[in-house]
Amino acid sequence: MSNNNQNTQTQSGTSTVWQIVGRLVTAAIVLAITAFFTPGFAISSFWALAVAAVVLTILDYLVSKFTGIQASPFGKGFVGFVLSVIVLYATQYFVAGYSISWMSAIIGAIIYGVVDYFLPGEQQM
Repeated sequence: MSNNNQNTQTQSGTSTVWQIVGRLVTAAIVLAITAFFTPGFAISSFWALAVAAVVLTILDYLVSKFTGIQASPFGKGFVGFVLSVIVLYATQYFVAGYSISWMSAIIGAIIYGVVDYFLPGEQQM
């Protein structure tokens, strides 16, 4: 009986790791598309993109943990949109090679939300 329980915990831990990796990959893809279509939003390299995806995921987690609101444009209406703009803008202070203006963050949050909406899965910024 305990062998089955231990096996289930191992599989659950493995699936959690793959869920996190999947979310990070999806976040990076959505972020790359957003940066491509948003004027004034630049990501200089693949590594800056990867680090930005990690930072965005961490900032989203912290915002949702402390406020209970998802920082996604479709998360909680206007408040989620504003949080998405702030998270996109704040990321530039943590990632070298990532730059964005306030206006670009507003446009980027709209594009990020639209692209994120059409990708499969439960991905949120």
